[in-house]
Amino acid sequence: MTEPKPCIFCSLPAASIIDNNALALAVRDIFPVNPGHTLIMPKRHVSSYFDLTDHEVLAMMELLRRAKQSIEAEFKPDDYNIGVNNGPLAGQTVPHVHVHVMPRYRNDVDDPRGGVRNIIPERAVY
Repeated sequence: MTEPKPCIFCSLPAASIIDNNALALAVRDIFPVNPGHTLIMPKRHVSSYFDLTDHEVLAMMELLRRAKQSIEAEFKPDDYNIGVNNGPLAGQTVPHVHVHVMPRYRNDVDDPRGGVRNIIPERAVY
């Protein structure tokens, strides 16, 4: 029997953490979609967003707001996408829930309409 892979988010080096509170932490994405792409996650190992406690959700939202301030100061984006991939069929590749805070910049794509709806491009524009 093979051992399960250790969760990379449960053993992050302290130097990679850019902000934290009692229940959550923030790191820059190591494969950023755009400059400033940040991940917000609970400290407790939880796979699904829907299994977070109310306190963890609030802690993560506190860090999301602080991440926006930090990203604004350092990267000066025009807008943001905020999203969660919940489960393998939704594209989740790390089984530790995390919120993507993705800064958007003018002309980073030809047509940004549809935003997160673009996961199925033919259904993005309505």
